[in-house]
Formats: sequence, C-alpha cells, structure tokens
Amino acid sequence: MAEFFVVQSFSPAKRGMKPDVPVQATSIMHARRMAERLAARKPMVFATLTDGDPETGDFGEPKLICAYGDNLPEEVSNMQPV
Repeated sequence: MAEFFVVQSFSPAKRGMKPDVPVQATSIMHARRMAERLAARKPMVFATLTDGDPETGDFGEPKLICAYGDNLPEEVSNMQPV
C-alpha cells in the first residue's frame, strides 16, 4: 500500500464552483502548504490522504489533511481527519 496526498481546489463558475485539476503532493506538510497557498486565491481548497494500491485499484477512504473555504461539501466535512 502507498500513500497518496492530493490537493483539490475549485474556481468560481456560473453555477457555483467547478473543480480544478487535482494536484498530487509528496507529503502531508507539502499538501498542507500547497492548500494554504491556493486558499489565498481560490474559494475552496482541501487536501486529502488516501492509502491504496494502484496496481490492484484498491484504495481506502480519504482522510482530510486540511480544508479552506465556506460551505464545504458534506463529504469533505465528514471525512476523518489525519
């Protein structure tokens, strides 16, 4: 099993927000720093950690590293924190 650190940001759109391309980070601290920087110019950003095996496609539930923004989706708010 490997750990995957992903930062997801969102941009304003006509009907709310649209997801930007997710970015992979190298560690929890890298993901946290990247999310903090993006939060200065994006309305919503969150970083997650997921354990998984890309060869088999077996991945666990994502865990929340950090989140920034108003009105976070319930799925993000309910994630288990790291």
